[in-house]
Amino acid sequence: MDFERAKNNPGSQFSRPLDLLTENALTREQKIAILRRWEYDARELAVAEEENMGGGPPSVLPEVLEALHRLNAEIDVEHSSPTKQGGK
Repeated sequence: MDFERAKNNPGSQFSRPLDLLTENALTREQKIAILRRWEYDARELAVAEEENMGGGPPSVLPEVLEALHRLNAEIDVEHSSPTKQGGK
């Protein structure tokens, strides 16, 4: 498992966000880092769709959030901003 590749493009390594949870070669922290990237990408796609630039695959955001919840990952307020990409 290439952690850096998975972190930069989670969809290239995993079919679905929940599949990541069963990857034994990754630590909990690595899984969370990959899921955070996947979450950011999903939020970016949602913003693009709102601006009529969508048409891509269905959003994986609910599944990403479920996977983060299963890992007991806290909401990342330190790196969040007040935007559609995840801020308050």
